[in-house]
Amino acid sequence: MTHVPSAAPFDPQTATIAIVTFNRSNLLTRLLTSIGEMDPKPGRIVIIDNASTDDTAEVVESFRDAVAPADIVYRRMETNTGGSGGFSEGMRVAYELGSEWIWLMDDDVEVLPDGLAKMGKWAPRFKSIQGRRYDYDGSAFYWQYRVAEPLGIPIPFAPAEFDASGYKAMNSGCFEGMFIHRDIVQQIGLPDPRFFIYWDDQMYGWLASRKTSSVIVDEFVLRRTREIKQWDMGIRHMNASSNAYRYYIMRNRAYIKKYYRELGVYRPVPFALGTTLTFGKELIRLVFVERTVRGTSNLFRGLRDGRKIARDASWQPMPPLEAATTTGR
Repeated sequence: MTHVPSAAPFDPQTATIAIVTFNRSNLLTRLLTSIGEMDPKPGRIVIIDNASTDDTAEVVESFRDAVAPADIVYRRMETNTGGSGGFSEGMRVAYELGSEWIWLMDDDVEVLPDGLAKMGKWAPRFKSIQGRRYDYDGSAFYWQYRVAEPLGIPIPFAPAEFDASGYKAMNSGCFEGMFIHRDIVQQIGLPDPRFFIYWDDQMYGWLASRKTSSVIVDEFVLRRTREIKQWDMGIRHMNASSNAYRYYIMRNRAYIKKYYRELGVYRPVPFALGTTLTFGKELIRLVFVERTVRGTSNLFRGLRDGRKIARDASWQPMPPLEAATTTGR
């Protein structure tokens, strides 16, 4: 697929940073501090609070002047909708506010001072862009930017190096830094909140890549601020997980299957192999990262509940959006 240049040069004021946070006001403080030090700044910062019980609301209020001239739009959810629900709501708010570009991120990163300028450099050429991140220790974080479509899983050792072009084609996505144009959001709709956590960003990035040339660019724009237990495998790391993640990793395979069927790319045998490989990877994560064998019941429970989703004849994918009228800047 060839990329189509945007109609106009990038204007930072048309961009919105959409953040999802939950009970991590200390990490949110670091992120908002980094946004305050950015040059240029975005026009808006949308903060989706997944029903936090800490001082998140007070922290947000304390930063309104520090991030000026960017406007802060704060939304507190009534319940914790997971990362999937938070990013869906953040995308909805940013889109309805008329944002041309939406930059998604969790609360456990900070933005480099020239991060938006670096992303904006690519905005006239592409409409779905992923930048690079530094890990907690300052090393380059490797993200699996290619999906083996028939299997429905990431390719773990896709080449990490960039050539002189400075970008590589991707067919996936990561909500820790996805930079996407409103035209693509309108066509594919909002991120699917039904995932709750896991696979949601991969699916959304894959959907975007079917509408436009999606790329990862050789620009470091974010830094992770939370240390996670890892197994260093050389080219990449395998992070520690949790019982909740293990459950949703397996359950949400059913949602991927649903989207694949809807779009006519589902192939039963390769997809089943992808599910088996995912199950095996989670067992390896338990043994080599978390040094335990407890937690396997959550994998089986996820598979069981996924079968119920797969049989749901009423299921529909997220719909395209109506064009929203731009309000303000």
